[in-house]
Amino acid sequence: MALYVKKFGGSSVATTERMKNIASRILREKHDNDKIVIVVSAMGDSTDDLLALAGQVPSLRHGREMDMLLSTGEQVSISLLAMTFKSLGAPAISLTGMQAGVFCSGTHGKALIDDIKPERVFSELEKGNIVIVAGFQGVLPNGDVATLGRGGSDATAVALAGAMHADVCEIFTDVDGVYSADPRYCPHAVKMQEITNIEMLELARLGAGIMQPRSVELGMHYHIPIHVRSTFTDDEGTIIQEECVMERKRQIIKGVAQDTHTARISVLNVKNVPGVAHMVFEALADEHIDVDMIVQSVQRSNDDLTDIIFTITDTDLEDARRVLGELQSQEKLTTIIYDDNMAKVSIVGAGMLGTPGVAARMFGALGRVGVNILIVSTSEISVSCLINRDDVAKAIQAIHKEFWGNKTA
Repeated sequence: MALYVKKFGGSSVATTERMKNIASRILREKHDNDKIVIVVSAMGDSTDDLLALAGQVPSLRHGREMDMLLSTGEQVSISLLAMTFKSLGAPAISLTGMQAGVFCSGTHGKALIDDIKPERVFSELEKGNIVIVAGFQGVLPNGDVATLGRGGSDATAVALAGAMHADVCEIFTDVDGVYSADPRYCPHAVKMQEITNIEMLELARLGAGIMQPRSVELGMHYHIPIHVRSTFTDDEGTIIQEECVMERKRQIIKGVAQDTHTARISVLNVKNVPGVAHMVFEALADEHIDVDMIVQSVQRSNDDLTDIIFTITDTDLEDARRVLGELQSQEKLTTIIYDDNMAKVSIVGAGMLGTPGVAARMFGALGRVGVNILIVSTSEISVSCLINRDDVAKAIQAIHKEFWGNKTA
């Protein structure tokens, strides 16, 4: 007997026919005593459709009501998939995030899972049901529904797997594993058999959309292996786990990531005195706006003034304009320039520790194809460059060629 948590993304459940294929596959592979928990996203582009509906309402801050709206997408998916299993003769039940015991904290649209109390899930499994849980959502301490941000269904699945001590968490998606680069940008990308949690977390944090960073953190916390694989084939995918044992461990760089949801904000001509940076970033933090790359430089012509340049997610740009605009109205800031035509490209690999020249190779690859680097940031296992969004494809291809050549999987 084994306990499996399986997550299916929006493309996997985009139609009722695909749901039937999923249900048939699970029943075909299921052994008699296996316990199955399924976490699903909203069907296809339905979340985008709901956002478009909300966009028809005059622009106000709709945090709570937006979450009430968006959470319905997953509820459609879970109910239809439960009906599908029942039509095939298998007992199944659908549960919302709240019913499954997913407890969150934080703010609407960006909530974090604090705790999982899966008693109802265990109870339904003991009754012989396949349990289908709405991803992307949980409940706040005041009882309101809250959504978990992009990729939140992954976090739901991994957290449930950890809290329930599942044997494995399987993330089914429209790609067949984790690649050395996004195949949409790089035709020579190589599928990895395995990758460490730390490397996957860094790739996810830097924009690799295959996994949400929080879900990888939860996998690390619960020591749950995560198997990323395709909904549409039976092929093995990529295992995300604490340590790698395969020969690819010798690869210096494990992956190239891109984040095209990046905006640059330049706060110019601020007084070069203690406390100014704190004022700017505290105001942003109070509105739950995450800041990524940061550069502060004194102007050569005037040591009394400095420029603060940083990046945020472009979905936070409207809120950032409002926050910084208030500081401008109070005459605490003067000139602010916003640019949402930015992207970040990054290399990640534990192998770069103690390997000189890795950053230089990356910069050289970008330079040879005419990609200008605007900001650089580093960590122990990554190097990131801010570039113009139009240059993403050639940047990814150039970096990948530098470290992998043109070999394919």
